[in-house]
Amino acid sequence: MKIFDVDGFPNPARVRIALAEKGATQDVEFHSVDVMGGEHRTAEFKAKNPDATVPYMELECGTCISQCTAITEYIDGAFEGPSLIGDTPKQRAITQMMNLRAESGLVDAVGAYFHNATPGLGPDLETNQNPEYGHAQETRAVNTMRYFDGVLANQDYLAGKAFSMADITAFAGLAFADFAKVVIPAELTHLKTWREKVSTRPSVSG
Repeated sequence: MKIFDVDGFPNPARVRIALAEKGATQDVEFHSVDVMGGEHRTAEFKAKNPDATVPYMELECGTCISQCTAITEYIDGAFEGPSLIGDTPKQRAITQMMNLRAESGLVDAVGAYFHNATPGLGPDLETNQNPEYGHAQETRAVNTMRYFDGVLANQDYLAGKAFSMADITAFAGLAFADFAKVVIPAELTHLKTWREKVSTRPSVSG
């Protein structure tokens, strides 16, 4: 099993944390993609991953799987350990719902701000920027932080009592927000406490 990614990017971080949570990091062969050099846009890369994104996973049979949620679901089912998605239909649905909110409202929103309203990855890669859209997505990201703060006022993790894929996505999204200088409002104490707790997990701190 191979993972093609870039160490330090938010979406690859989500997959790496999931692997560490399942104790499966050593079972994977990592391949670094030269995103700054445009490797992800080459015909060879897109033949395996038409999304032209990182990460993507290639199985021994040659099947290629992209999109973090899909990769995480495979990891969750392929390796032993507590589920990152949930053990019941209800819990899986809640986890998927919260994960989508974290992905669209935080990871993707911060990404849209970074790529449209800042220099981003530089003029060679950042084409067709829309600063107005980028700043609107910055506001969306902060509003999502406020929503998560309210959720975490009443429960330990985003999808309930157990750490899940949704927490991984939100944690990576906040790290991306730090990088993009999208600041967590000072009054969101529940979100900040949750983040400190998650940051002590071996899958994150190690």
